[in-house]
Amino acid sequence: MRRLLTILLTLSLIGCAHTREVFYTQHVTFPEGATPEQKIDMAARVVPSDKQLAWQQLELTAFIHFGINTFTDSEWGSGTEDPEMFNPTALDCEQWVLTLKKGGFKMVILTAKHHDGFCLWPTATTPHSVAHSAWREGKGDVVRELSDACRKHGLKFGVYLSPWDRNAECYGDSPAYNKLYIAQLTELLTQYGHIDEVWFDGACGEGENGRKQEYDWRAILRCVEEHQPHAVTAIMGDDIRWVGNEGGRGRLTEWSATPYTPLSHNDGPTANAALGLEEMSSDLGSRELVARAKGVYWYPSEVDVSIRPGWFYHEWQDDEVRSLANLVDIYYTSVGRNSVLLLNVPPDRRGLIHEIDAERIEALGNYIAENFTQSKISDEVDTWHAEAGASREYEIKAGERVNTVLLQEDIRRGQRVERFTVEVFAEGEWHTVAEGTTIGYKRMLRFEECAAERIRVTINECRATANISNVALFCAAEIKE
Repeated sequence: MRRLLTILLTLSLIGCAHTREVFYTQHVTFPEGATPEQKIDMAARVVPSDKQLAWQQLELTAFIHFGINTFTDSEWGSGTEDPEMFNPTALDCEQWVLTLKKGGFKMVILTAKHHDGFCLWPTATTPHSVAHSAWREGKGDVVRELSDACRKHGLKFGVYLSPWDRNAECYGDSPAYNKLYIAQLTELLTQYGHIDEVWFDGACGEGENGRKQEYDWRAILRCVEEHQPHAVTAIMGDDIRWVGNEGGRGRLTEWSATPYTPLSHNDGPTANAALGLEEMSSDLGSRELVARAKGVYWYPSEVDVSIRPGWFYHEWQDDEVRSLANLVDIYYTSVGRNSVLLLNVPPDRRGLIHEIDAERIEALGNYIAENFTQSKISDEVDTWHAEAGASREYEIKAGERVNTVLLQEDIRRGQRVERFTVEVFAEGEWHTVAEGTTIGYKRMLRFEECAAERIRVTINECRATANISNVALFCAAEIKE
């Protein structure tokens, strides 16, 4: 009898083991000889790291482009500017933070150094910094003031340190410049408290006599890991991918689980070329692509766009600030397409966010809060474990009109939905109002406003079992301008 019980218990444990999912945090390499079906199954179980998940949940983040270009009325400085030109008359980083907080933004990323090489902190690595400016008699530190303001008012703080430096004489002498760059990065990561995101683009120019700089990205990322291991690294980093445009648009099919290899990896360019992938590729995660891949990364997209035509402040663009309607459109095509929005808001020569920009930011925050907080669904919405072809219906509150649907997957269990349909029941029959492909962390779709009794969501195609964590309906107000 004891032996029989032991056998039954063993069989029971084996059965449980077969049903327990194995997840792969941030990356999986497919075993040699894996079939397309096996690859898809493994891709469905790639999940974000804890810091990637926390970053995705921010949804709204802000870029601050501010520096010597603000005072030369240019976008790209030459690196030969006189530091004395930097002299904001009323710089107030708390005004920046409070303005962005009204808009619902959760993090601020500062251009601590742009391509001109001018540093917004008193660095020991170069005289081309605020320490040699007229501002605050050379005793100012923009990085300090902004990091303190973020901490005081509860926003996260990040830095952008341009790898391209048109002022550094050693740029193009790769070992020497990499040493200088890592020294600057180390100052930022060790002198200003908690850093939540480090933003690296791949900007690369030529140094003296046409020498091309080769960045040591692995050493650069090791520096971040050593000093701020909780920080996510973007664009040339391992955690966040550039969406591929600066227009505020995520893809209609936006995969966070993708065979696209981060470019900072030694084999990144080669691996991507073998699959025909680049940052702007329309397909970053189809079944056909996964079947040809050697592995999959959790590498979600960040959508960067400026509130003005330029990235730095220009007075002549004061009448070209994006309208509320346009900003809401961007919200739908970034946050509403499985991405995080990084909206650039450049302070003016006073060192303040201009009144027009501030008004639009506050209006955006109010619009989101007023229109996307209270769902029109009357049922309690719990996590739905959906097989391909499964549907679920929800009651809509009596008398409500709707025009926007929000869907979310529990990405802690992977990104799995490949195609879905949304219908509403009105006037005695079902009407299809929205269709899409990927969902991921969040998907939002608009449709013609209507009065309806019920909503039905169908997961037409998915990888393994989809985990739908939220279904919501809203009636977003028309914007009259």
